[in-house]
Amino acid sequence: MSTDAVELPAPVGGVVMPNPVSVKRRDLALRIAIPFVTVGALVFVWWLYVKLSGVPPYILPGPAAVAAAFVNDWGTLAPALWVTTKITFLSLALALIGGVGFAVFLVQSRWIEIAFYPLAVILQVTPIVAISPLILIYAPSTQVALLICAFLVAFFPILSNMVQGLKSVDHNLINLFELYGASRWQTLFYLKLPAAQPYFMTGLRIGGGLALIAAVVAEFAAGSAGAGSGLAFRLLEAQYRMNIPRLFAALLMLSLLGVAIFAITSFISWLSLHRWHESSLKREN
Repeated sequence: MSTDAVELPAPVGGVVMPNPVSVKRRDLALRIAIPFVTVGALVFVWWLYVKLSGVPPYILPGPAAVAAAFVNDWGTLAPALWVTTKITFLSLALALIGGVGFAVFLVQSRWIEIAFYPLAVILQVTPIVAISPLILIYAPSTQVALLICAFLVAFFPILSNMVQGLKSVDHNLINLFELYGASRWQTLFYLKLPAAQPYFMTGLRIGGGLALIAAVVAEFAAGSAGAGSGLAFRLLEAQYRMNIPRLFAALLMLSLLGVAIFAITSFISWLSLHRWHESSLKREN
């Protein structure tokens, strides 16, 4: 009756080397556990302060009151969360399409970049609160106006990073493509766009967060209300009614949405870069 031999890690200098798989699992567990422990500690400090200080709930509610408002007001907050989420992701998608397309257009010629890039800078440095009244006047609906405002804020980081990425391609590789007779479009699709992926992913992560911030700020500026309003209106409504637990619950929803957007964009970046780019490869020494 034969048994399979179990191969143990060979000792090096009298010390048994740790299993790489177990090390990876331990690191992953720590990366997940440590943030939860930190957040739990902060919530405990928050609860302890409210308990010991006796501060009234209309000034600072405790975690239990916020959790109760989160559950009791879910029917009101959930539709608002969906409206804000929809505006955020639609504006981010438009910013990705517009930013990448405009970046490709700008790098085609130095004179094109000189002529049109300042226009994008002007849109970026102009406060969205200042131009939102004009957008509300000319947009066919409030939802379209909010979408345009969020798009304008998320557009420039993607454009700026993409332009930088397309211009950072190794000149020797460009010369090699020209030597082999590659057309401008072949050089763009097979060299410049793949090389610009790390810059694009950076712009994606920045643009995702800014799209959410812009959607909320645009709704504040628009003053939209009613059944089709987002979380920004629910925040203002809770403030006017002194319903501070609901206000905190809406803030919690916005924070969780922002964390989810960052996690999604970071995961997309990891999928695109982890096999080849130095920023995602683990050091071997």
